[in-house]
Amino acid sequence: MEILAIIISLFFAMNIGASGAAASMGVAYGSGAVPKAQYALWICAVGVLGGAVLGGGEVVKTISSGIIPQDILHTKIVLIILVSATSSLFLANLIGIPLSTSEVTVGAVVGVGVAYQVLFVGSLLKIMMFWVIVPITAFFITWLLSKVLYALQKRGYTFEKSWFTTLLIIAGFFEAFSAGMNNVANAVGPLVGAGLLSVSKGIWIGGLFVALGAVLLGKRVLETNGKKITHYSKIEGILISSTGAGLVILSSLYGLPVPLTQVTSSSIIGIGMAKNGKSILQKNIVKKILRIWIISPLFSLTISYFLVKLFLDSDIYSVIVPLSVIVATLGGIGLMKAINEEKRSTYDEGGGI
Repeated sequence: MEILAIIISLFFAMNIGASGAAASMGVAYGSGAVPKAQYALWICAVGVLGGAVLGGGEVVKTISSGIIPQDILHTKIVLIILVSATSSLFLANLIGIPLSTSEVTVGAVVGVGVAYQVLFVGSLLKIMMFWVIVPITAFFITWLLSKVLYALQKRGYTFEKSWFTTLLIIAGFFEAFSAGMNNVANAVGPLVGAGLLSVSKGIWIGGLFVALGAVLLGKRVLETNGKKITHYSKIEGILISSTGAGLVILSSLYGLPVPLTQVTSSSIIGIGMAKNGKSILQKNIVKKILRIWIISPLFSLTISYFLVKLFLDSDIYSVIVPLSVIVATLGGIGLMKAINEEKRSTYDEGGGI
């Protein structure tokens, strides 16, 4: 059972590398500072391992004991948390959407806490508050600085200096470094809480597998963040990466698991809005990201609650509620698709069903 928990944890770490860590180099890649995707992913791998080893301990402590009591984190509970979080993240990676590993992990831990009614509500509310504050701060910082940048460009200032390429790669490296500080805890925190790994061993092993996941699985998410939201110059890329790195490193020092991909994506959207106005919000990729931000913690929460009640408590009546929610949600999505298809049929052919 312990070996299975560690295997799932390492698989989760690789998916973290594919999603959060790889997205950290999307800006440098999208702006052309790093010409090949594989180069960007290797830079990311080095940065994320360094961040995990040098500064990942505080967030590990939060995930392992700051949301629910550490004494309920036995091996079976750890398995449930990891399965819930990993399944959410893996599905997102399959469709190439950057997903917050912090949200799915915290959601899975909260599901267990709800099942046993042992949540540290104050700590949870603090974490959720920063999930909102940090991405919004990133958006407004990049939007404001971009407005200043474009105003200066209109007055004849140029910002395409050759050394900007090096500066942007450095900024991307530090964003990957911040990913290591913050996101590695999501994979190994439950193991540390259950006593299966020490903090130091956990961040080393977790960092290595997050780095491996970035190199092997991160290309699709790298393309999404780098090419499909908006295009940016090198100076714009420096603004995005440095903003994300600074905010996430600061949060990590206080042990707060924050959504790196949301911070990066919010910064990118801030640049896009400063450049193109509100039309950036109409892009389908932005709408997908926003939906998944909302759905991901609720999805992993529901799965972990469901698994606890089904396999540990054998409480079939409690299972009915989350199962009904899942079925109703899927049914609602299918119904909305059917309604939209009917509307298109009406407009295209002049009549309905």
